[in-house]
Amino acid sequence: MITILDASLQPALATLLERLVGYPTAIFNVFGHPVQWMGRFITYLDDTLNTTPDVKSLSRLNGMLALLLLLLVVWGIASVLDLVCQVIPYGFILNALLATTLIAQKSMRDHVRHVGRALSSSLSEGRLAVSHIVGRDTSQLDGSGVVKATLESLAENTADGIVAPIFWYVVGGFPALVVYKAINTADSMIGHKTFQHLHFGWAAARLDDLVNLPASRLTALLFAGGALVMKGKAAATSAVRLAWRDAGKHRSPNAGWPEAAMAGALGFKFGGPRAYGGELVDLPTMGEGREHFLRSDIDTALRLYDHSLWLLFALTLVAAVIL
Repeated sequence: MITILDASLQPALATLLERLVGYPTAIFNVFGHPVQWMGRFITYLDDTLNTTPDVKSLSRLNGMLALLLLLLVVWGIASVLDLVCQVIPYGFILNALLATTLIAQKSMRDHVRHVGRALSSSLSEGRLAVSHIVGRDTSQLDGSGVVKATLESLAENTADGIVAPIFWYVVGGFPALVVYKAINTADSMIGHKTFQHLHFGWAAARLDDLVNLPASRLTALLFAGGALVMKGKAAATSAVRLAWRDAGKHRSPNAGWPEAAMAGALGFKFGGPRAYGGELVDLPTMGEGREHFLRSDIDTALRLYDHSLWLLFALTLVAAVIL
């Protein structure tokens, strides 16, 4: 039987295991990934229920129904798995292993490192590599633009791909982690302001904003803590100050917090013009440092990332003791 202490250690164990091992390629090649499974179900719901995109009220109602069905299904499956883990010997280890599939520390680090290596080979390879982790048009980016896009993506995805899943795992256990990931996946697939999804994806987008709110602020503090370890008090203070000052400038209620904190911690300036689908968008700037980025800045940002995530691991240990 799983004990209370074992259960409280699950998030720390999952965080450590995923940091070191990630999601093995051999398992991915055979079984795919849980996010892919969620994505297929979301696609089915989209195809089935998103039939009236021009009727706001009906489209929103259908979108809420789709989201409710998604969350009920994933919560039910996760609850059954969680119950099984509670009744089998050493089930807390299985629970942690299952949770590692929904955390992205290693894969995020690997993707960012790949951009740096690709950029060292050629600008075209760097553009191609960064296109896999950002939504903007990368075809016209110069070397500085490739690095900047990489670091902004690293900051934002640390919050919603790593800190948020672990936060909800600590707060609500394995079912809460799975539900969070389903919401986040739904937002990425249907939470767009296109004609087809403007109203249908409204509920997914708003709920994603809500569930990411605590983790985005926590990520800013983790970057500040990482800056304190890495560069000292001045960098940490800058991270906190600029996150507080500039986070609200971002069009997302959450993404500005980790981006502004990273900019402050490392002495950069993020934001500014970028292209999406051929349309130029001029975003507010965050930070007050250097605007020209170097290939070596990727390595610097990854050091901050590493320090910050070790602090996150330490917090999961603290939570195991006090919660």
